[in-house]
Amino acid sequence: MSTVADHRRVRDDEFTAEHHVYEPHRVGLPPLGPYVRELWRRRHFAFELARTDLRAQHFNTVFGQLWLVINPLLLALVLFLLVTIVRGGSRGTEFLAHLMLALFAFRLVSVSMNQGAKSVVGGGRLILNTAFPRTLLPLSSVLTAFMRFLPTLVIYVVMHAIAGLPIGLHLLWAIPVFAILLVFASGATMLVATVQVYFRDLSNFLTYFLRIWVYASPVLYYAHEVPERFKPIMAANPLYPMLGSLSEIVNEGQTPSPGFLAGGLAWAVGALVVGGIFFVSREREFAVRL
Repeated sequence: MSTVADHRRVRDDEFTAEHHVYEPHRVGLPPLGPYVRELWRRRHFAFELARTDLRAQHFNTVFGQLWLVINPLLLALVLFLLVTIVRGGSRGTEFLAHLMLALFAFRLVSVSMNQGAKSVVGGGRLILNTAFPRTLLPLSSVLTAFMRFLPTLVIYVVMHAIAGLPIGLHLLWAIPVFAILLVFASGATMLVATVQVYFRDLSNFLTYFLRIWVYASPVLYYAHEVPERFKPIMAANPLYPMLGSLSEIVNEGQTPSPGFLAGGLAWAVGALVVGGIFFVSREREFAVRL
């Protein structure tokens, strides 16, 4: 039973007692083994986030799916017309097929980075109220971009047949190349998602950077058309070996060169390690920054 003295002691303690202030964890890497296991255990959460994002874009409707195909298709046709005007003559259906596939592959990376840059900042309430590996947020953006990419492959298959490009077992090499693209997109997306938390203007700058990047990549031209004096510069472009590999597989009908495959794999693994470690080491203070 409380007494008057007890109440007075409590009132005095409000001003004289020791107070504990809880601060966020120090920035640093958590144990990666348990983190990766928890990330895998909650993989369905990322799929649901991606499906929710797609539903917001009306992906579950006929017109929504048509727009996801028509939009990049129209962009490819506009760029093909631009190349035709600049070069003073059409390069034919083979080049149109190359341009379409390279552009669709580029958009897989660019859409991932564009949406992923806002994934942490836009998921503020989720981060503040739910405990989960934050890596699921940018990875769900990559899943969304991949689901948007899949319908465009149907259009490309039709164009591949119209252009009369070679069909054979060599086309199976496109699967590991697309896997390399996804790994690179995941690392790059985690990197920009982290930077966006600290520099909120990154998403505005990223739009212009991606526009320049598409012209600096072998989309409007073949990789083998790059002059020798510019190839050291192109080596600094992560997408150069990846899109170059696709061009060798699809347009030239051959297995990709080991140099292109090794270069693309090195860029993909490097981006995943750098982007992943940077993201995971900083995610503990996201709640304070939002």
